[in-house]
This record gives sequence, C-alpha cells and structure tokens, in this order.
Amino acid sequence: AVRDAGYDDPAKGLDYKTCNVIVALEEQSPDIAQSVDATKVEDIGAGDSCIVFGYACEETSELMPLSHVLATKLSARLAEVRKDGTLDWIRPDGKTQITLEYGNNESGVPVPKRVHSIVISAQHSEEVSNDKISADLMEHVVKPVVPEKYLDEKTLYHMNPSGRFVIGGPHSDAGLTGRKPTVDTYGGWASHGGGALSGKDATKADRSGSYAARWIAKSLVANGYCSRCQVQISYAIGLSHPMSVHVDTFGTCTNKNGMAERDLVRMVETKFDLRPGCIVKELDLRRPIMRKTAAYGHFGREEEEFKWEKVKEI
Repeated sequence: AVRDAGYDDPAKGLDYKTCNVIVALEEQSPDIAQSVDATKVEDIGAGDSCIVFGYACEETSELMPLSHVLATKLSARLAEVRKDGTLDWIRPDGKTQITLEYGNNESGVPVPKRVHSIVISAQHSEEVSNDKISADLMEHVVKPVVPEKYLDEKTLYHMNPSGRFVIGGPHSDAGLTGRKPTVDTYGGWASHGGGALSGKDATKADRSGSYAARWIAKSLVANGYCSRCQVQISYAIGLSHPMSVHVDTFGTCTNKNGMAERDLVRMVETKFDLRPGCIVKELDLRRPIMRKTAAYGHFGREEEEFKWEKVKEI
C-alpha cells in the first residue's frame, strides 16, 4: 500500500523498503460484541449508534455534485501525471479544491454555471520553481479535467498557494483519525453524521448505513422520483432496525406514480431492508473490496464491486 501510494524514497518522507510496519490486533470489546453478534446475519445489531446520510442529484452522469466530481478527478489526475512520468517533479502528497458558482433553473434546482476558483497543492521536488509548478498544473492537470465551458477570465487559480510543499506525506503531517468524511462522500453538498467511513467493518453502520443511504438516494433520482435527494438513517447500537428514515427531495419531488415526498419514506422502507446485516448481505460487503475506497471517494464510481452504486428499479 505504501509503495502503491508512491512513497519509495526517504526524500519523499517515507520509503516502503525501509519503513517499519507494526501490527497490533486486539479483540473487540465483549460489551460491544454481545450486542452485535448474531447467529443469522440478518439479525446483526448495529455496531454503534450513528446518523448517516446519502445524496444524489442530476448534475452529472454519476448522479453526484459536479464540484465534487471535478475535485476528485483533479486529485486522480495529479497521481496519473506523477505515475506516467508526465511531471517528474511531482511527489505523492497533494490536495485539490474547486469552487463553482450555481444558479437555479425554473424548477429551483441548482445548476452549475462557472468555476469560481481552483486550488491545487502538489508536493514537489526541491529544485522545481513555482512558475513551472503553476504552468505544469494548468496545462497537464486543470485543462484535461475541467470542461472549458466552465472556465472564464474571472476564474481564480491558486497553485501551491503556500509557496513551498517539499516535505509531505506522513513525515509532514500524520494523524490517527479516519479519512476526511467530506472528501469521501459528497464534497459538502450533503449533511454528515460525523463518523468516518474508513477503518471500519460493515457491521458499523457508519459504513454500511452510508452505503445504503447512497444506494437509496441514487435509486430515487435515477428512477425519476426527484431531481435531488438526501436520505437520512439513524441507528442505535445493538439494534438491527433503524430508529428513523427520512427523505428530503429539496422541493424536487416529481410525484411519480402519485407519490408525494412524504410517501417516499414508506416506499423506501418497503423496497430496502435497512438492517445492517441485510445491507451487508445485499451489497456483499464482506468481500475484500475496501482498498479501492482508500482514495477518490466511496461514491459516484462505477467499479463492479461497488454494488451501492447500482441503481435499484423501484
């Protein structure tokens, strides 16, 4: 994993050939285990109390916010130009941020109008100049990713705004929290319950519940029940059935099949079994598929393994 992330030289802050890896496993607390263990997977209780959210909208083919899609693609492009040798000065650490201006269409749905600003911070070698960094990032990262129609003379570009980013990776800044939840989900467009998705098995509803909420939201939008949707589910530790389910279409409910927004919750509870064990079973979450979620988000991706991205006909 360290090698694949690009840390292969001490000058980059970490070298997979010489770093120490400590594995220290402890048993789960028996107090938690007795509340979540079950003979049948369907009866598994939630591994913790939490509130989770799922979101979908019609802005992109992925049914994700355009701002989040573009920021994620910029990050992926940073890695691509490093790995294929296009930019030999780039090192593994990097961050991207994009701000879009939106307007509302005649139905009141937010529609992207233009890119207000783009921020890219890329770890770099010692000898490269800031002018070259800016020029290379514009030519090889921004232009191939961001559609020209969203860029204009007023768009702001901040390339390595700190002025220097030689020291990066875990040598520069390492914490013990989970990955940034907003990066992993919807880029700030949806609410978030606060729990990271990473570092958890699927009995933790922070993870499995979030996948189910996205599955529901995407299915509602894709099936034409609304243009934009947020699904909220709350769980209590040890209990299999959720405490609450809420659907918010932000005024975009189409009343398809005579269903008003208040009717969508009842349909969701009928069409989706939201017990954690049933989510694990339906989405096949015990497969070794989670490594791909360590970068570029958990949602809006078409990997075959990500069953929560497969629209359910409802």
